[in-house]
This record gives sequence, structure tokens and C-alpha cells, in this order.
Amino acid sequence: MSEALAQRPTPADDHATEVFLGHRELLFSVVYNMLGSVSDTEDVLQETWLAWARHSSKPVRDEIDNPRAYLVRIAVNQALTRQASISRRRETYVGPWLPEPLMTQTPDAHDHARAAGAADAAESAVRNESVSMALLVVLETLTPLERAVFVLREVFGYSHGEIAEILGRSTSAIRQLAHRAREHVQARRPRYQADPEVRQQVTERFLAAALGGDLAGLMNLLAPDVTLWTDGGGKAPSALRPVLGRDKVARTLHGYAGNSRQPHLDIHYRHVNGDPSAVVFSGDSTYAVMIVDVNRDTGQVTDVYLVTNPDKLQGVRLGKGGAADGTPGRAPTPRGGRPAQGRRPGTADPGAAG
Repeated sequence: MSEALAQRPTPADDHATEVFLGHRELLFSVVYNMLGSVSDTEDVLQETWLAWARHSSKPVRDEIDNPRAYLVRIAVNQALTRQASISRRRETYVGPWLPEPLMTQTPDAHDHARAAGAADAAESAVRNESVSMALLVVLETLTPLERAVFVLREVFGYSHGEIAEILGRSTSAIRQLAHRAREHVQARRPRYQADPEVRQQVTERFLAAALGGDLAGLMNLLAPDVTLWTDGGGKAPSALRPVLGRDKVARTLHGYAGNSRQPHLDIHYRHVNGDPSAVVFSGDSTYAVMIVDVNRDTGQVTDVYLVTNPDKLQGVRLGKGGAADGTPGRAPTPRGGRPAQGRRPGTADPGAAG
């Protein structure tokens, strides 16, 4: 009886759980943008949850005036600590490394006008931009500290003083890091993106030409200086380095289509990392995720991001009714501040996306 009472959630446990889950989307977005990996992000959120639960369970503890700032500080510093192990893994990674695809909600066309006036429209747009594949690839060229400062400052709007408190640095040091990171990103990132509807149309035409063996049509769609980034991680067909130039990219994609051993591929057009994308399935298994960047002025493809590593496609699957689905950021509700049996309160429910 006494043991059962000891396991019973207390009001303090329930409050701690409610506070954490109330900030979980923000924490997931910040950490994912720092790491580019859903699985590592979930691990960091688990560590953040445990630190928060330990503090909340103390019989005598200092009251936290700003739980949001406290949780972000824990999560950001846990993410920075985790960067060391991630860097070691990437030293032995086979071929180019791309961020893990993250399914994002596809806006309904008839909701565009109404959504434009919604109070959270700006926040939604910032979140979609923050997880775009092109930006994440550029962020990989920053140091971990520069990346943390850029994400907090440019994406989530934290002040230099707030970032200094989060990272334990002086405000002047943060200003310098922010300036250096912003200049670095602006020099490597396309300044103007094509309209999402145009990108969707180009994506469909591009994939039709690639899979249909239309080499001439493919060449017409590609910019002269196009780059193809393929991430198979040594577990799926991919190039060992980025492929540069229209002719090489066209022939590489033409070769992939011709050598595919999959008898039947189903293509679903969805939003991945905020971008109009193609999710390719072979039966119930995810075969690839492809995202293209399009030059706004010419309508030609400037970059192709192709993820075929099966380890990175586990969060993208066929949902009910055969629709592409993925919910890596959804968390089960922990009870009373204690992890549910067999699951971690900071992570996604593996069965939630079905």
C-alpha cells in the first residue's frame, strides 16, 4: 500500500509535466535546428526532461520564475554537449551527410488567405523557414556555438543578452558570434526563394523526367551550376560526394532511375522541412525523400537533396489511407513526472504516426 502511494503522481509532478509539454514544441524546434537529427533531438529532450523533473521533485527548491528560459537553457547546452559525439559519428559517415527529414504540415490552398491574417502566421512561417533543408545544410558549416547563436537570434528572436545568459557568455562575445554567423549564412544561402507553388510544380516535373528516363527534359530543368546532394549513409545507393554541374547531375539521376531494383514506386508530394517535396515509397517502406531548390528568376533547379539512408527515413511513413505521414515531434504525456513504461517522456511515440 505504501509503495503504491509512493508511486502516485503528486500535484507538483503533474504541474512539472504540464509545464514541460507546454514548451516541448519550442524545445524540439530549437534543438533540431542545432543538430539536424530527429533522434539526437529526442535524446536531448529526454535529458532536458529528466533535469527538469529532478529539479521539480526536490522537497526544497528554488522557485523558477521563467520555466521557458530555464528549459531552453538546459536544452541548448545539452545539445552543444551532444555535438561532440555527433561530430565523431560524422567522421566515419559514408558520403555526404544531410539533415534528417522532418515532415511538416502541408497548408491547404483554400486556407492561404485566412492563414495570412492569423495571429500565429508569422511564427509558423519562421518555423517552416527554420527547418528548411537548404538552411540546415548551410548551418552545418558553422561552429556549434555559432549555430546555436544563429538559431536563437535569427530564427527564434532571442536578444543578445538573453543568449548570453543561456550560453554563459558575455553579451559582446555573443554579438560577435551572431555577426560572424549571419555573414557566413547570408553568403551561402539563396537570398530569394521561388514561390512554393512554383517549387511544387517544378518538383513534379523534375521527378517525372528523372523517373521517366527523359534526359533532355531533365537537362532543361537543371541550372548549369546545379548541385546534387545524396545521403545513403553507405546503406543505400548514393554518390560519395556532391555531384556538380548540369550534365553530371542529369546523368547521375538518369542512372539511379535506370538501375533501381524497386519494381514499383509510389510518389507522394508532401511538405518536408517546410519545403514542397517528394516522398517515394516502395510498398509500405520509405524509399527516398527528395527536395529541390528552385531559382526564382529562371525556374530552374539549383540544388537537389536526396535522402535514401533508411535510418533517416524511419520518421516518414505511410499513414492511414496511404498518405505520407511523419510525427517525430509528437510526445506522449508522461504521468506524474515519471516516464511511461517502455517510453521516454521527451520522445516521440513510435506508434503515433501510423
